[in-house]
Amino acid sequence: MIEKLRQRIQELISAYETEKQEHNRLISELEKATKLNETYKEQITELERTIDNLKLADAFKSGNADNTEARKKIDKLIKEIDKCITLMEG
Repeated sequence: MIEKLRQRIQELISAYETEKQEHNRLISELEKATKLNETYKEQITELERTIDNLKLADAFKSGNADNTEARKKIDKLIKEIDKCITLMEG
């Protein structure tokens, strides 16, 4: 009976160690995925900026037909610059 109990305890310890290793592996995998997610978010933000810049450049190239769109984008950029200046002053 005592031997059976020891065997069962050893099995539980072994199962615990296996689960602990799996837990650590999953934590590591989650950290890698989180970092990769952040990298992708930064890339998306940068690509969105590039798209906006290209749209703005295209609006200027197309002349008067899309001049109002160009003005809206310029106004938006000016507002963002003003916000940055306000934050720097405060």
